[in-house]
Amino acid sequence: MIHDDPRLRDRAPVFRDRAQAGRALAALLAPLARSGALVLAIPSGGVPVAVGAARELQLELDVAPVSKILLPWNTESGFGAVAFDGSVWVNEIDVRHFGLSETDVAESIAAARAKVERRMSRLRGERPAPAVAGRVAIVVDDGIAAGSTMRVAVGALCRLGATRTIVAAPTGHLRSVELLAGLAHEVYCANIRASPRFAVADAYENWHDVSEVEAESLLKESRKGIA
Repeated sequence: MIHDDPRLRDRAPVFRDRAQAGRALAALLAPLARSGALVLAIPSGGVPVAVGAARELQLELDVAPVSKILLPWNTESGFGAVAFDGSVWVNEIDVRHFGLSETDVAESIAAARAKVERRMSRLRGERPAPAVAGRVAIVVDDGIAAGSTMRVAVGALCRLGATRTIVAAPTGHLRSVELLAGLAHEVYCANIRASPRFAVADAYENWHDVSEVEAESLLKESRKGIA
């Protein structure tokens, strides 16, 4: 099932920044407020969105570090993803299309694993992993482009025993949203766009890459006052 805001379809920009996008996403997720569901932010860009959404919904917040498996010559485009439970998804069509060797694939996977492990250590520290089994898990990012990171996050949460997996993002490409709707129980995406040219950043008036330092600070601030 896909939930969106019909007023925002195929529009850009629609959000001032990630904080405002988090509040807009919370409005869409309102039926889950105070439900005991767990909000899991995909670092780093998903953290400011998830912090705002979790605060509005009065839900527990944690992180779900995942990483794209990047092409050897590109710092943005990938051909798969690695999740926080160590699971890997590789798009074999892309591997063949780009003529990647076994060494290319292995080295890119190793780099993605290292990134996930670093973020797990930095953003979770020594805190025990949140209890996922038997709960509704809402995984949040700042946008859905190809959907590879959301794909592996949903798979990991299912393996951990989540009773219901929900994908949530302020903006997303229609094709990827529909793909994820076939993997998760529900998708909440306020601004769905179908244009062949799609960039998450286009949905935001003010956009910047969120550093791990900023994500760590936001998460620490969100935990104040929580026992």
